[in-house]
Amino acid sequence: MNSKRPVNLDLSTIKFPLPALTSITHRITGVILFIGLIFGFWALDASLSSPEGFEAVRHALDENILAKLIAWGLLSALAFHFVAGIKHLLMDGGIGLELESANRKAQITVVASAVLVVLAGVWVW
Repeated sequence: MNSKRPVNLDLSTIKFPLPALTSITHRITGVILFIGLIFGFWALDASLSSPEGFEAVRHALDENILAKLIAWGLLSALAFHFVAGIKHLLMDGGIGLELESANRKAQITVVASAVLVVLAGVWVW
């Protein structure tokens, strides 16, 4: 097929709808959580290895701002991924596939995730 249609490869000029943005963000948070398992497994291994290891992890999470920021980032990614995952499960069940309900579910996902991110920040800090 010889198509004369214009091709736009510049993604910054495309305005994605909110459901598409939440779906893309869901995938990104999944990758962040996968990479974050390195830090989680390290902390678990160190904290279970000895009382000194437990104290080292506790001290790192109490005193080190970078460790708190990583913990908060992972909890935030987990919160968004969880809420967006529920949205995707509902869609897999055939609930809310229309455009209007998809937009409403995406808005609910963003608001619920924002609340959980703030609560995670309060808990970590």
